[in-house]
Amino acid sequence: MRVSSPVGRWVLLTTVLGSAMALLDSTVVNVALPHIGLDLNADLPVLQWTINAYMLTLAGLILLGGALGDRFGRRRVFVIGVVWFSVASLLCGLAPDAGMLIASRALQGIGGALLTPGSLALIQATFHPDDRARAVGLWSGFGGVGAAIGPFVGGWLVDGPGWRWVFFLNVPVAAVCVPVALRHVPESRDPRAHGRFDVLGSALGALALAGVTYALIAAPGQGLSPAVIIPAVLGVLLGVAFVYVERRRPDPMLPLDIFASHQFTAVNAVTLCVYAAFSGFFFLSVLQLQVVVGYSALAAGTALLPTTVLMLLLSARSGELGRRIGPRIPLTVGPLLCAAGMLLMTRAGVGAVYWRDVLPALLVLGLGMVALVAPLTATVLASVEVERAGLASGINNAAARAAGLIAVAALPLLAGMGPEAYRSAAMFSETFRRAMPICAGVLVVGAIIAWCTVRPDALEQAPPEAAAPPAGVPPAEKAAEVTGEAAEEKAAVPRRPCRPECAYHCGVGAPPLDPGDLGNPGGPGT
Repeated sequence: MRVSSPVGRWVLLTTVLGSAMALLDSTVVNVALPHIGLDLNADLPVLQWTINAYMLTLAGLILLGGALGDRFGRRRVFVIGVVWFSVASLLCGLAPDAGMLIASRALQGIGGALLTPGSLALIQATFHPDDRARAVGLWSGFGGVGAAIGPFVGGWLVDGPGWRWVFFLNVPVAAVCVPVALRHVPESRDPRAHGRFDVLGSALGALALAGVTYALIAAPGQGLSPAVIIPAVLGVLLGVAFVYVERRRPDPMLPLDIFASHQFTAVNAVTLCVYAAFSGFFFLSVLQLQVVVGYSALAAGTALLPTTVLMLLLSARSGELGRRIGPRIPLTVGPLLCAAGMLLMTRAGVGAVYWRDVLPALLVLGLGMVALVAPLTATVLASVEVERAGLASGINNAAARAAGLIAVAALPLLAGMGPEAYRSAAMFSETFRRAMPICAGVLVVGAIIAWCTVRPDALEQAPPEAAAPPAGVPPAEKAAEVTGEAAEEKAAVPRRPCRPECAYHCGVGAPPLDPGDLGNPGGPGT
């Protein structure tokens, strides 16, 4: 199918609408947090769970969501995800209390885990290889525009009809998306998809994150009580069980042998650092601008636009620069610039002037994000075999979301924010000034890891591909089957890395899902 065909345009429309629902939700809800707290008489832990309930189920299930689409049909799972997400959004908007809102947000995350990988997978499966890069570029570009206007739209809705419309907005979008998908988008499956789904691994991973997150959020109010210690210990034990199960399963959700690539492991360590800092920063900065500086929701949302606009305008050029000079310098300089921007943000206190105290911080932060996000994605794809590029991207995306989940839970604890901190401008401002250096320190750690571990030539040559072993063969036998003269010959052939297809990187919560361009001229597919 061609991008210029009528059906091609319909496919682009429905995938852009579907992915925009999840992307917008991750940005506009932050702007609504102070109003949610006041309307529901909620303390800071409720605001943390409003963000983290969604992130928890999304991070825990996004890999499973991609696998379900490959097996049962990408269009079918995508449509189910859109419907699920919109129904959960409706429940969020109708929530009479904090408990209902948090539960509905968790349901939203499940829908997001189904539709997020499905939108890009539909493009990959539908368009002709010659048009695929253009289609993905349009998809990521429109998604970037959505991410840029998200905080503005969220602020306008919160100040106008109210915070509940931040969630109601998803319902009409789904009402357009679903009929178009059912009528115009062809169904597709992965004929290689086989074996059992790793439901146990997904559940253990999500529950491990839930236990640790609960303990971190509860700790400021309850101290080292059994209500904190028990969930923390259970979370750690479930994490150990998750690793054990993934090692033993023949078809795990998270094949741990992918971390045998030291470059892949290193880049994911950098990802954990930078996206933990980003999530903590945007969670607290929106509160700071409204609670302390005195901005309306619309003004706070608009104030944050420079970071996303810079990423929308410059991320494609940043990707090209990373390919020319190598990823080590961008992945080192980028976090350092972001750290400087977060330290500058401490100037945004009572009586702050936007152009003097807020804008410089956001511009420096935005330039740092521009420098690092595109090379980060490219290095993830280049660090594994071509056939595993999609898996590598999914793992990297999930790792970023898990890092954000932990950061939103832990940062108020580390900065000394009590449950009622956001109700007092003086109290919140004091703790915000302590939180920003913590975020900056995490970014500096990420920069050090990048400088010490990322190879300058990581984007010049991909790892040699291994022959695909038969299904059901144990890992030890897989290794044995690809040894010998054929494997040596294949390993000796230089391989160009799998190039990213997404030209625009505008999400502040996670790097984009990107299975890579397998058909670029001269690339690994030739």
